[in-house]
Amino acid sequence: MRLTPEEMAACIDHTNLKPQAGRKEILALCEEAMTLKTASVCVNPSYVKLAAQTLAGSGVTTCCVVGFPLGATTPNVKAFEAAEAVANGAREVDMVLNIGAVKSSDWALVERDIAAVVNAVDGQAKVKVILETCLLTEEEKVLSCQAAKRVGADFVKTSTGFSTGGATVEDVRLMRRTVGPNMGVKASGGVRTYEDAVAMLEAGATRLGASAGRAIIEGCK
Repeated sequence: MRLTPEEMAACIDHTNLKPQAGRKEILALCEEAMTLKTASVCVNPSYVKLAAQTLAGSGVTTCCVVGFPLGATTPNVKAFEAAEAVANGAREVDMVLNIGAVKSSDWALVERDIAAVVNAVDGQAKVKVILETCLLTEEEKVLSCQAAKRVGADFVKTSTGFSTGGATVEDVRLMRRTVGPNMGVKASGGVRTYEDAVAMLEAGATRLGASAGRAIIEGCK
């Protein structure tokens, strides 16, 4: 696979979720995303309005994380957070699923948790479900993907980038195989080079979460 810089940029959620990121860093992220023409800018909830206003008319979407990074809040809290993000201009929402519910095999809660966010955005934003694959068994990854697909999520995503590991080719391949050809798969966490990005796309990813968007895109040249 050989992608042009434009094709690669269209796959990238240009991301800064660091707790110490200030207004200046978020504005710089947005400016760089507009220059690179990435798919989106992914920020924490408090910066959604700033990002959406900065990106208005640029073709770059505003993406927001929900229940981040632990996924341990209740469905109602995640629903409120997602609805507020949409009201502030987010058109993509990356939610962390309830990992403890997965480990407890409480699949009813897992589905209720995801469905709460899907219902809260009411078709106004795409919903990506972060599995945190480094914490799950292969069976748990499969069952989580199936739950996300069942309740109408648009993507499954590997990682927050804040746990013990990030995206792997094997996990992306498993997720793609599980959800089929029509659902999005996002590889996130540790995708830093052009070679990393291509490996994830070849494994079945349709979107990449990365803070190193410029380096990845420059690797196309």
